[in-house]
Amino acid sequence: MKILETIFVLILVAIIMAAGNSVGYKIDIISSLEALAVLVVISIVGFLLSKLPGLKKFPVILWVSVVAAVASSPIFPYHKELVAITDQVSLLAVCTPVLAYAGLAIGKDLALFKNISWRIIPVSLAVFSGTFIFAALIAQVTLHWEGVI
Repeated sequence: MKILETIFVLILVAIIMAAGNSVGYKIDIISSLEALAVLVVISIVGFLLSKLPGLKKFPVILWVSVVAAVASSPIFPYHKELVAITDQVSLLAVCTPVLAYAGLAIGKDLALFKNISWRIIPVSLAVFSGTFIFAALIAQVTLHWEGVI
């Protein structure tokens, strides 16, 4: 039953994303639903792959990423159409339900969050700062290497 529940949640979140994409970014609701249907199918295929006996060792996100990478790469016959369809979805429309879920997950574990107390602040600052600095460094080196800057 967990598989059907996951598919239901993916479809429900896709509908919420389509509404956000249409209202916030003025993209036609039909185009949004088509693009999100493609993303849901990719997610379902990756999720089902992660349930196969030899592949359970790796997280679901890995398999969804692999399916998405293969589906959008030139080895897939319809990659141009797939990329053109999914290009209709704004990243922020996708992030909104994900961040809402993250907020609910943190609220659920509020007692655990209280136990961590102030120690989470320096750790978070170090992680965010390190991520930003190294991302900027990699971008600087790459853009300089490509001759863009």
